Amino acid sequence: MSLIDTVPSPVRLPAVAAHGQPEPTPALEQLYRGFEREMLVPLWTQIGDLMPPHPQSKASAHLWHWDRLVALADEAGRIVPVGRGGERRAIALANPSLGGRPFATPTLWAAIQYLMPGEDAPEHRHTQHAFRFIVEGEGVWTVVNGDSVRMSRGDFLPQGGWNWHAHHNAADKPMAWIDGLDIPFAYYTESQFFEVGRDAISPAERISPEFSRSERLWAHPGLRPVSQLQDQPVTPLLAYRWVDTDKALNEQLALEAEDHAATLSPGHAAVRYTNPTNGRDVLPTIRCEMHRLRSGATTRTRREVGSSVFQVFDGQGSVKVGDHQWPVRRGDMFVVPSWQPFTAQCDAGQPSLDLFRFSDTPIFEAVHAWREQVEPA
Repeated sequence: MSLIDTVPSPVRLPAVAAHGQPEPTPALEQLYRGFEREMLVPLWTQIGDLMPPHPQSKASAHLWHWDRLVALADEAGRIVPVGRGGERRAIALANPSLGGRPFATPTLWAAIQYLMPGEDAPEHRHTQHAFRFIVEGEGVWTVVNGDSVRMSRGDFLPQGGWNWHAHHNAADKPMAWIDGLDIPFAYYTESQFFEVGRDAISPAERISPEFSRSERLWAHPGLRPVSQLQDQPVTPLLAYRWVDTDKALNEQLALEAEDHAATLSPGHAAVRYTNPTNGRDVLPTIRCEMHRLRSGATTRTRREVGSSVFQVFDGQGSVKVGDHQWPVRRGDMFVVPSWQPFTAQCDAGQPSLDLFRFSDTPIFEAVHAWREQVEPA
């Protein structure tokens, strides 16, 4: 007897009387048992799940409150050390419909990372693409391939896969930020690699320059170093500073007030973080943007293939995802699953509502599977 004959079949095919299904008969039952033994599944029993009329996400729309996340992260900071084995004090968002996996969506990981004063997160590298976005705090430095990069409120720090990186907190207070990675995508595609590096960074890397080497070379709008003309698949710029993002959003709204076409819809400004070597997304699998709604403004309702995670950077408002509607405020995070309608509104009493968004759109664009639907203006 071969090994395959001894493996219990996981296939179960009940013969049911239903629209589009063959009439249950003893012959059909016998056929289905044969399929089960040989581990075969006929399309006619699965087509509704495999080929629905539109995407049916296995993820749910869900909201996480920032104050609760930070309180738990702070408690973890007192109890759970940072070091080899755990590597990072990162606490992932677990979508309630994904079986308890630490996945915010089927393709995206989102976590709050917390570093206590004086702590170091040891060096490692992985093939998963990643970024850090800073909602509050100052004084933590990330060191990427020996380049020390300051992390401050509103800064966006992308990092392509397979680059060495470590973190250290030089401040006298804890600091929290969010990590975004394509861990679930790498997990399901079985493409992940991981390697530990040095246990401690060198004294020379514990410096605190105002600008990293990557910024000195690449952070000049519209200007490219002639020594670096080859396109790169991930951005070589390691920090996109809040002062620049804030100014770009304000200018869009100012131009709109002057009757120039500069916004997505009335009162809705948005910018996308891009790779300065080719103008495309900063990471091959993750798109990152910042959106600003002026007081009282509402976005157009939009749905698209692929999932998104949002974090409220500042302000207060409300969001609607599918059938769910929540009030949101600074730091709160929420998920928009594939093809679920999404709308955001800034409260009238607030100057603006700023939303940081990251999505898996580049994956679907690469395989020509992305589409969107936007309500008419």
